[in-house]
Amino acid sequence: MASPDLTSVEPDGGDAPQQVVYETLDEGRIARIWLNRPEAQNAQSRTLLVQLDEAFGRAEADDAVRVVILAARGKNFSAGHDLGSEEALLERKPGPAQHPTFRSHGATVPAIAERTYLQEWHYFFENTRRWRDLRKITIAQVQGNAISAGLMLIWACDLIVAADDAKFSDVVGVRMGMPGVEYYAHPWEFGPRKAKELLLTGDSIDADEACRLGMVSKIFPREELEDKTLEFARRIAERPTMAALLIKDSVNAASDAMGFTEALRHAFHIHELGHAHWAAYNENRYPVGLPPNVPDWRTLGAPKPARRDEP
Repeated sequence: MASPDLTSVEPDGGDAPQQVVYETLDEGRIARIWLNRPEAQNAQSRTLLVQLDEAFGRAEADDAVRVVILAARGKNFSAGHDLGSEEALLERKPGPAQHPTFRSHGATVPAIAERTYLQEWHYFFENTRRWRDLRKITIAQVQGNAISAGLMLIWACDLIVAADDAKFSDVVGVRMGMPGVEYYAHPWEFGPRKAKELLLTGDSIDADEACRLGMVSKIFPREELEDKTLEFARRIAERPTMAALLIKDSVNAASDAMGFTEALRHAFHIHELGHAHWAAYNENRYPVGLPPNVPDWRTLGAPKPARRDEP
Protein backbone atom coordinates (compact mmCIF):
# COMPACT_ATOMS: atom_id res chain seq x y z
CA MET A 1 0.00 0.00 0.00
CA ALA A 2 0.99 3.64 -0.25
CA SER A 3 3.31 4.94 2.42
CA PRO A 4 1.81 6.73 5.46
CA ASP A 5 3.13 10.10 4.32
CA LEU A 6 1.07 10.02 1.13
CA THR A 7 -0.61 13.30 0.28
CA SER A 8 -3.43 13.42 -2.20
CA VAL A 9 -3.76 16.59 -4.21
CA GLU A 10 -6.32 17.25 -6.92
CA PRO A 11 -4.96 19.01 -10.01
CA ASP A 12 -6.18 22.49 -10.75
CA GLY A 13 -9.15 22.46 -13.07
CA GLY A 14 -11.88 24.75 -11.80
CA ASP A 15 -15.28 23.13 -12.14
CA ALA A 16 -14.08 20.50 -14.61
CA PRO A 17 -14.63 16.88 -13.54
CA GLN A 18 -11.50 15.40 -12.01
CA GLN A 19 -10.66 12.76 -14.61
CA VAL A 20 -7.03 12.72 -13.43
CA VAL A 21 -5.86 12.54 -9.81
CA TYR A 22 -2.40 13.63 -8.69
CA GLU A 23 -0.72 12.50 -5.47
CA THR A 24 2.75 12.44 -3.97
CA LEU A 25 4.41 9.76 -1.88
CA ASP A 26 7.63 9.29 0.08
CA GLU A 27 7.90 12.93 1.15
CA GLY A 28 7.29 14.06 -2.41
CA ARG A 29 10.01 11.97 -4.10
CA ILE A 30 7.43 10.03 -6.10
CA ALA A 31 4.42 11.51 -7.88
CA ARG A 32 1.61 9.21 -8.94
CA ILE A 33 -0.89 10.25 -11.57
CA TRP A 34 -4.14 8.29 -11.82
CA LEU A 35 -6.43 8.14 -14.84
CA ASN A 36 -9.73 8.46 -13.02
CA ARG A 37 -12.52 7.36 -15.38
CA PRO A 38 -12.95 3.72 -14.36
CA GLU A 39 -16.63 3.75 -15.34
CA ALA A 40 -15.54 4.62 -18.91
CA GLN A 41 -12.55 2.24 -18.92
CA ASN A 42 -10.37 5.35 -18.70
CA ALA A 43 -11.21 6.31 -22.24
CA GLN A 44 -9.41 9.53 -23.12
CA SER A 45 -11.69 12.53 -23.32
CA ARG A 46 -10.24 15.96 -24.05
CA THR A 47 -10.76 16.83 -20.38
CA LEU A 48 -8.68 13.84 -19.33
CA LEU A 49 -5.86 14.61 -21.77
CA VAL A 50 -5.60 18.25 -20.74
CA GLN A 51 -5.68 17.36 -17.05
CA LEU A 52 -3.06 14.67 -17.67
CA ASP A 53 -0.81 17.22 -19.37
CA GLU A 54 -1.27 19.55 -16.39
CA ALA A 55 -0.41 16.72 -13.99
CA PHE A 56 2.77 15.81 -15.87
CA GLY A 57 3.71 19.49 -15.92
CA ARG A 58 3.09 19.73 -12.21
CA ALA A 59 5.40 16.80 -11.52
CA GLU A 60 8.03 18.24 -13.84
CA ALA A 61 7.94 21.59 -12.02
CA ASP A 62 8.29 20.01 -8.57
CA ASP A 63 11.99 19.71 -7.75
CA ALA A 64 11.26 17.15 -5.02
CA VAL A 65 9.81 14.65 -7.51
CA ARG A 66 12.26 12.09 -8.87
CA VAL A 67 9.95 9.50 -10.41
CA VAL A 68 6.43 9.75 -11.84
CA ILE A 69 4.08 6.75 -11.93
CA LEU A 70 1.24 6.82 -14.45
CA ALA A 71 -1.53 4.50 -13.24
CA ALA A 72 -5.24 3.99 -13.82
CA ARG A 73 -8.23 3.27 -11.63
CA GLY A 74 -10.48 0.32 -12.35
CA LYS A 75 -10.35 -2.85 -14.41
CA ASN A 76 -8.55 -1.51 -17.48
CA PHE A 77 -5.71 0.92 -18.02
CA SER A 78 -7.32 2.69 -20.98
CA ALA A 79 -9.72 1.83 -23.79
CA GLY A 80 -8.15 4.53 -25.99
CA HIS A 81 -9.76 7.67 -27.39
CA ASP A 82 -13.25 8.37 -26.08
CA LEU A 83 -15.36 8.21 -29.23
CA GLY A 84 -18.88 8.10 -27.92
CA SER A 85 -19.53 8.70 -24.23
CA GLU A 86 -22.01 11.41 -23.31
CA GLU A 87 -19.25 13.40 -21.60
CA ALA A 88 -17.03 13.30 -24.67
CA LEU A 89 -19.85 14.31 -27.00
CA LEU A 90 -20.84 17.22 -24.78
CA GLU A 91 -17.31 18.57 -24.48
CA ARG A 92 -17.09 18.80 -28.29
CA LYS A 93 -20.40 20.61 -28.90
CA PRO A 94 -21.02 24.34 -28.41
CA GLY A 95 -22.59 24.97 -25.04
CA PRO A 96 -21.76 25.25 -21.34
CA ALA A 97 -20.12 21.80 -21.23
CA GLN A 98 -17.84 22.41 -24.22
CA HIS A 99 -14.15 22.11 -23.44
CA PRO A 100 -12.31 25.36 -24.32
CA THR A 101 -9.84 23.50 -26.54
CA PHE A 102 -12.72 22.90 -28.96
CA ARG A 103 -12.76 26.65 -29.56
CA SER A 104 -9.04 26.95 -30.37
CA HIS A 105 -6.01 25.11 -31.81
CA GLY A 106 -7.70 24.58 -35.17
CA ALA A 107 -11.07 23.50 -33.78
CA THR A 108 -12.95 26.33 -35.53
CA VAL A 109 -11.31 25.85 -38.94
CA PRO A 110 -14.03 24.90 -41.47
CA ALA A 111 -11.88 22.51 -43.54
CA ILE A 112 -12.20 19.01 -42.04
CA ALA A 113 -8.69 17.80 -42.88
CA GLU A 114 -7.02 20.96 -41.56
CA ARG A 115 -9.16 21.00 -38.41
CA THR A 116 -8.43 17.34 -37.69
CA TYR A 117 -4.73 17.82 -38.38
CA LEU A 118 -4.35 20.76 -35.99
CA GLN A 119 -6.44 19.30 -33.19
CA GLU A 120 -4.70 15.91 -33.32
CA TRP A 121 -1.28 17.53 -33.56
CA HIS A 122 -1.80 19.41 -30.31
CA TYR A 123 -3.82 16.91 -28.27
CA PHE A 124 -2.79 13.46 -29.53
CA PHE A 125 0.74 13.89 -30.91
CA GLU A 126 2.70 16.85 -29.58
CA ASN A 127 1.50 16.33 -26.01
CA THR A 128 2.62 12.67 -26.12
CA ARG A 129 6.04 13.66 -27.44
CA ARG A 130 6.31 16.19 -24.64
CA TRP A 131 5.58 13.51 -22.05
CA ARG A 132 8.21 11.26 -23.60
CA ASP A 133 10.83 13.95 -22.94
CA LEU A 134 9.61 14.90 -19.46
CA ARG A 135 12.46 15.94 -17.17
CA LYS A 136 11.66 13.08 -14.78
CA ILE A 137 11.77 9.30 -14.99
CA THR A 138 8.28 7.97 -15.75
CA ILE A 139 6.84 4.52 -15.12
CA ALA A 140 3.55 3.26 -16.60
CA GLN A 141 1.59 0.91 -14.32
CA VAL A 142 -0.72 -1.13 -16.57
CA GLN A 143 -3.54 -3.53 -15.80
CA GLY A 144 -6.23 -5.02 -17.99
CA ASN A 145 -6.53 -3.64 -21.50
CA ALA A 146 -4.38 -0.89 -22.98
CA ILE A 147 -6.05 -0.37 -26.34
CA SER A 148 -5.00 1.94 -29.18
CA ALA A 149 -4.48 5.41 -27.64
CA GLY A 150 -3.87 3.64 -24.33
CA LEU A 151 -0.60 2.53 -25.91
CA MET A 152 0.37 6.13 -26.58
CA LEU A 153 0.27 6.94 -22.88
CA ILE A 154 2.42 4.01 -21.82
CA TRP A 155 4.84 4.32 -24.73
CA ALA A 156 5.57 7.89 -23.67
CA CYS A 157 6.87 6.54 -20.35
CA ASP A 158 10.45 5.44 -19.75
CA LEU A 159 9.50 2.12 -18.18
CA ILE A 160 6.39 -0.06 -18.30
CA VAL A 161 5.28 -2.35 -15.47
CA ALA A 162 2.34 -4.68 -16.15
CA ALA A 163 -0.08 -6.79 -14.21
CA ASP A 164 -0.25 -10.42 -15.23
CA ASP A 165 -3.66 -9.75 -16.82
CA ALA A 166 -2.45 -6.87 -19.03
CA LYS A 167 -3.16 -6.93 -22.76
CA PHE A 168 -1.93 -4.53 -25.44
CA SER A 169 -3.52 -3.83 -28.83
CA ASP A 170 -4.20 -1.21 -31.48
CA VAL A 171 -7.53 -1.83 -33.18
CA VAL A 172 -7.60 1.40 -35.22
CA GLY A 173 -6.64 -0.31 -38.48
CA VAL A 174 -9.31 -2.99 -38.26
CA ARG A 175 -12.13 -0.93 -36.76
CA MET A 176 -11.58 2.50 -38.33
CA GLY A 177 -9.55 1.92 -41.46
CA MET A 178 -6.67 4.01 -40.15
CA PRO A 179 -2.93 3.12 -40.06
CA GLY A 180 -2.69 3.13 -36.25
CA VAL A 181 -2.74 5.71 -33.50
CA GLU A 182 -1.22 9.16 -33.84
CA TYR A 183 1.96 8.50 -31.80
CA TYR A 184 3.21 5.73 -34.09
CA ALA A 185 5.81 3.90 -32.02
CA HIS A 186 4.60 0.44 -33.04
CA PRO A 187 7.67 -0.67 -35.06
CA TRP A 188 9.94 0.42 -32.23
CA GLU A 189 7.93 -1.22 -29.46
CA PHE A 190 6.74 -4.40 -31.24
CA GLY A 191 9.29 -4.78 -34.03
CA PRO A 192 8.39 -4.20 -37.71
CA ARG A 193 6.75 -7.52 -38.60
CA LYS A 194 4.90 -7.91 -35.32
CA ALA A 195 3.66 -4.33 -35.71
CA LYS A 196 2.25 -5.17 -39.15
CA GLU A 197 0.58 -8.31 -37.81
CA LEU A 198 -1.04 -6.61 -34.84
CA LEU A 199 -2.21 -3.59 -36.85
CA LEU A 200 -3.62 -5.71 -39.69
CA THR A 201 -5.45 -8.10 -37.36
CA GLY A 202 -6.28 -5.89 -34.36
CA ASP A 203 -5.14 -8.76 -32.13
CA SER A 204 -3.65 -8.24 -28.67
CA ILE A 205 -0.50 -9.46 -26.97
CA ASP A 206 -0.30 -10.35 -23.31
CA ALA A 207 2.16 -9.15 -20.69
CA ASP A 208 4.52 -12.10 -21.19
CA GLU A 209 4.82 -11.44 -24.93
CA ALA A 210 5.25 -7.71 -24.30
CA CYS A 211 8.05 -8.51 -21.88
CA ARG A 212 9.69 -10.86 -24.38
CA LEU A 213 9.61 -8.07 -26.96
CA GLY A 214 11.30 -5.71 -24.49
CA MET A 215 8.32 -3.37 -24.18
CA VAL A 216 7.46 -4.32 -20.59
CA SER A 217 10.10 -4.37 -17.84
CA LYS A 218 8.28 -6.12 -14.98
CA ILE A 219 5.19 -8.30 -14.55
CA PHE A 220 3.43 -8.63 -11.20
CA PRO A 221 0.25 -10.33 -10.00
CA ARG A 222 -2.70 -7.99 -10.40
CA GLU A 223 -3.32 -7.75 -6.66
CA GLU A 224 0.33 -6.74 -6.08
CA LEU A 225 0.70 -4.34 -9.00
CA GLU A 226 0.35 -1.08 -7.07
CA ASP A 227 2.71 -2.07 -4.27
CA LYS A 228 5.33 -3.64 -6.54
CA THR A 229 5.32 -0.69 -8.94
CA LEU A 230 5.87 1.68 -6.03
CA GLU A 231 8.71 -0.51 -4.79
CA PHE A 232 10.26 -0.41 -8.27
CA ALA A 233 9.83 3.37 -8.42
CA ARG A 234 11.62 3.70 -5.10
CA ARG A 235 14.62 1.86 -6.52
CA ILE A 236 14.75 4.26 -9.45
CA ALA A 237 14.29 7.25 -7.15
CA GLU A 238 17.52 6.33 -5.35
CA ARG A 239 19.52 7.41 -8.40
CA PRO A 240 20.86 10.97 -8.44
CA THR A 241 18.45 13.08 -10.42
CA MET A 242 21.09 14.29 -12.87
CA ALA A 243 22.38 10.78 -13.50
CA ALA A 244 18.83 9.54 -14.13
CA LEU A 245 18.16 12.38 -16.55
CA LEU A 246 21.41 11.81 -18.44
CA ILE A 247 20.59 8.11 -18.78
CA LYS A 248 17.12 8.94 -20.08
CA ASP A 249 18.43 11.50 -22.55
CA SER A 250 21.25 9.25 -23.75
CA VAL A 251 18.87 6.39 -24.55
CA ASN A 252 16.29 8.72 -26.11
CA ALA A 253 19.03 10.35 -28.19
CA ALA A 254 20.16 6.95 -29.44
CA SER A 255 16.59 6.18 -30.52
CA ASP A 256 16.34 9.57 -32.20
CA ALA A 257 19.63 8.97 -34.02
CA MET A 258 18.08 5.78 -35.39
CA GLY A 259 15.18 7.85 -36.70
CA PHE A 260 12.55 7.53 -33.97
CA THR A 261 11.34 11.13 -33.79
CA GLU A 262 11.45 11.66 -37.54
CA ALA A 263 9.55 8.39 -38.03
CA LEU A 264 6.93 9.60 -35.55
CA ARG A 265 6.46 12.86 -37.45
CA HIS A 266 6.24 11.06 -40.79
CA ALA A 267 3.74 8.52 -39.47
CA PHE A 268 1.60 11.29 -37.98
CA HIS A 269 1.25 12.86 -41.41
CA ILE A 270 0.34 9.47 -42.89
CA HIS A 271 -2.28 9.18 -40.17
CA GLU A 272 -3.73 12.54 -41.22
CA LEU A 273 -3.73 11.36 -44.85
CA GLY A 274 -5.94 8.52 -43.64
CA HIS A 275 -8.36 11.01 -42.11
CA ALA A 276 -8.39 13.09 -45.30
CA HIS A 277 -9.08 9.97 -47.36
CA TRP A 278 -12.11 8.95 -45.32
CA ALA A 279 -13.43 12.53 -45.10
CA ALA A 280 -13.42 12.62 -48.91
CA TYR A 281 -14.79 9.09 -49.28
CA ASN A 282 -17.67 9.19 -46.80
CA GLU A 283 -20.82 11.02 -47.82
CA ASN A 284 -21.13 12.52 -44.34
CA ARG A 285 -17.45 13.65 -44.45
CA TYR A 286 -16.66 11.66 -41.28
CA PRO A 287 -12.84 11.29 -41.20
CA VAL A 288 -12.58 7.56 -40.37
CA GLY A 289 -13.80 4.38 -41.98
CA LEU A 290 -17.44 3.47 -41.41
CA PRO A 291 -19.45 0.27 -41.95
CA PRO A 292 -19.63 -1.53 -44.34
CA ASN A 293 -15.99 -0.68 -45.15
CA VAL A 294 -15.00 -1.60 -41.61
CA PRO A 295 -16.96 -3.54 -38.95
CA ASP A 296 -18.94 -1.61 -36.36
CA TRP A 297 -16.48 -1.15 -33.49
CA ARG A 298 -19.34 -0.92 -30.98
CA THR A 299 -20.22 -4.60 -31.43
CA LEU A 300 -16.79 -6.22 -31.78
CA GLY A 301 -15.90 -6.60 -28.12
CA ALA A 302 -12.36 -7.12 -26.81
CA PRO A 303 -9.48 -7.76 -29.23
CA LYS A 304 -8.64 -11.39 -29.92
CA PRO A 305 -5.32 -12.62 -28.46
CA ALA A 306 -2.55 -13.04 -31.04
CA ARG A 307 -1.43 -16.67 -31.11
CA ARG A 308 1.38 -18.07 -33.21
CA ASP A 309 -0.54 -21.31 -33.88
CA GLU A 310 -3.81 -19.66 -35.02
CA PRO A 311 -4.54 -17.71 -38.25
